[in-house]
Amino acid sequence: MEWVKAISTAVEYIESNLTENISAEDIAKQVNISSFYFQKGFSLLCGYSVTEYIRNRRLALAAGELANGARVIDTSIKYCYDSPDSFTKAFYRFHGVTPSVVQKNSAMIKAFAPLKISLSLKGGYIMDYKIVKKESFIVMGVLKRFTYENAKTDIPKFWQEHYQKGNGKYVCGMFGVNIDVTMNNSEFSYMIADAYNPSVDIPDGFVTRTVPAFTWAVFPIRGAMPDALQDVNTKIFSEWLPALEDYEIAAGYCIEMYDDVQKYPKGTEDENYYTEIWIPIKKK
Repeated sequence: MEWVKAISTAVEYIESNLTENISAEDIAKQVNISSFYFQKGFSLLCGYSVTEYIRNRRLALAAGELANGARVIDTSIKYCYDSPDSFTKAFYRFHGVTPSVVQKNSAMIKAFAPLKISLSLKGGYIMDYKIVKKESFIVMGVLKRFTYENAKTDIPKFWQEHYQKGNGKYVCGMFGVNIDVTMNNSEFSYMIADAYNPSVDIPDGFVTRTVPAFTWAVFPIRGAMPDALQDVNTKIFSEWLPALEDYEIAAGYCIEMYDDVQKYPKGTEDENYYTEIWIPIKKK
């Protein structure tokens, strides 16, 4: 299924089930795309994670009902909150006022309209990539679990903490490895890693993982981080994947390869800083 059609179908399913306990995994099944790549693609193309979109839609609709006299407890249950208290906290974060204020004096509330998918002519640019077969290899580093919803902000913090703790002397960070083997989870593992050297002892708190042998689509990137990498990542999901005819995603891995920052006068902010994104692919 093409990405535009998949996102459109997903939005229709979400809108029909906002009062049900639906998950990103449920939605991914509706469009026959693995949860791993559906959540990544949805976030890149729409600007929100799947869970953020569902939450915002529910809270926008809830505000309108409260303004028309609905009870807080009924509204919190209707929109799948565990308790009125958790609903009130989420409502306040989104609208800046409590539900009771909206009930009493019709306070200013925020609208959040359903996504409307439109087709437009894009592309026309040259997107360099190469297809490379790689044997399995072992990486060593620090591993942590993340939710798809918060990964965009939490992973940069993970890198920052890694260096603040002095762990850069053990692992420089040649790779950022995304791992979701089942591709049907709301969480995935992310590893800050280097190629494993078996002659060196593994420090406490560090782990090794084997990246399986795959055929990879490798995208070279030049430019300051993180904008250059994020720009190519978005193009992969919005332009390259929909246009693929012979290949499809092979597994729940995605690798970022980072060049040695000492080669560049401005480090990762240098206009010529080099990185790569690796996507595992297989013949359709």
